[in-house]
Amino acid sequence: MSLQLLRQQTLRVLRGTLTCGLSALITNCRALLGVTVMLLFASAAEAFDPGQVFSPKSGDVVPIPLIGIDPDSGTTLGVIGAWLHHNEADQVDRIIAPDVLHNSYFGWGLRGRILAYPSPDAEWSLIAGAKQRVEHKFDGEYQTGITREAPWSFAASAVDERSGTQRFYGIGNDSPESAESNYTTEHVLLQALVGRNFSPHWQLAYLVRFHSEDVTKGQLPDEPSITTTFPGLPGIGSNHELLNRLMLVYDSRDSTAIPTRGVQAVAYTGLSSRGGIFNDSLYSEVGIDARGYFPFDRRTVLAMHVALRELPSSHQLPFWAYSAIGGDASFIGGSQPLRGFGLSRFVDVNSFSTSVELRRIIATMHVFETRIDLELAPFLDAGQVFSQPGASPFAHLHHVLGFGARGIARPFIVAYVDFGYGSEGTAGFSGINYIF
Repeated sequence: MSLQLLRQQTLRVLRGTLTCGLSALITNCRALLGVTVMLLFASAAEAFDPGQVFSPKSGDVVPIPLIGIDPDSGTTLGVIGAWLHHNEADQVDRIIAPDVLHNSYFGWGLRGRILAYPSPDAEWSLIAGAKQRVEHKFDGEYQTGITREAPWSFAASAVDERSGTQRFYGIGNDSPESAESNYTTEHVLLQALVGRNFSPHWQLAYLVRFHSEDVTKGQLPDEPSITTTFPGLPGIGSNHELLNRLMLVYDSRDSTAIPTRGVQAVAYTGLSSRGGIFNDSLYSEVGIDARGYFPFDRRTVLAMHVALRELPSSHQLPFWAYSAIGGDASFIGGSQPLRGFGLSRFVDVNSFSTSVELRRIIATMHVFETRIDLELAPFLDAGQVFSQPGASPFAHLHHVLGFGARGIARPFIVAYVDFGYGSEGTAGFSGINYIF
C-alpha cells in the first residue's frame, strides 16, 4: 500500500469521525490507531535503505549506560546499544537504539527505538517496549513540512502507554507534598496536525486530538493510592476527550531541533469535548507559548521560554486535563517544565511557566566517526498554577535552580541530563531532544 493511499485512508477515517460524532470516533479508535501506525511505518519505509542501514561502514555502534533518574519512576539501570547512521555530509541522520534495563518497581524490560531524520524537512520515530510488570509503551511520530518551504505541513502521532508511577497531590498551587498519591494509567492518544504555510516564518495550523485515559489504583509499595486518598475524584476510571485547536505560529529559528538563534511564538485557542465534536463540554482554552534563542558567540546561546494557558470555561474536569507544571516536559498547550519537581507536580485551571538557560559548548570530541559537542547549561525555572482567570501569573511562583549537561550530534540529536533544586529538594531528568 502506497504512502499516498494511506494518507487518503487516514483522511477518510477523520472525515467519517467528524460526520458521525464522538461516539463513532470511540468505536473506530482502534481502526484509526491501526491506520496511523500503518502510515508511520509506510513513511519510515520510504526513507529506509537496507543497503545503508546494514552496511558496516555506514555508522557506529556505541554502548551507552542507561541510568533513570526521574524522581517518580524508581531506579532504572541498563545499557543502550545505539547505532548511529551517517549521511553523505557525515551527519547523524538515523539512530537505532535497543536497550535492556531493570526498574526497581517493575523488573526487567526491553525497549527499541528508531529515530530518523531523512531530510531537514521530515522526521519520524518509533519507540516500543515493555517491562515485566505493569508498564508498556508504543509511540509513533511522523512530521513533514518542518521547514515550511512547501505550502502545507503535516504531522501525526499515535501513543499507547501504560504507566504505574504517576503521582497526584491535589489541585492548587499549594497542594502539599504530604498528599502524594500514586495511580496507574492506560493512556491512548491519536493526533493529527495540518498547517497552511504562508511563508517559512508564518503558519496557521489545525490540530485534532483524541485522548483516552483509564485511571486505576496505584501499584507502588509504600505509596497511597489515588483511589484511597482522593475517592470520587473526577478523572478516576475511564474518560476521554476530543480536542480541536487552532494555532497561529511565527517561527524564525534557524533549526527546530538544535536552535541557536530566532524566535518561535504560538497563540492558540481550542475546544475540548466529552460528547460531540465542536463544543466545550469539557473545556475551552486560550494560550501563548514563546521560545527565544539569542547567541553571544558561536558556542554560547541564551535560551528563554514562557507559556501561559487559561481555560475560560470548564465542566467537571478530569484531574489529568488541568493545566500543569512540573518535571522536564514542555508541550504547547500541555504540561510545562519545573525541573525541581516531578511530572505535573502542580495542577489547576490555569498555568504560567518561564525558563531561562545559558547553553555553553565546552568541548568537542569524536566517538568513532561521530562528532559530539558537550554542552553545559545552568538554568532557572519558575511557574505557578491558579484558578481565577485574569489573576496575576507572577504572584506565587515556584522557583527551581539547576544545571544541565547535554551531548549534541548535529544537526538533529540532543541527549540531556538535568538536575534542579526546588522547595521539595533535588530532582533529576534525562532524555532526548531539548526541553524547549
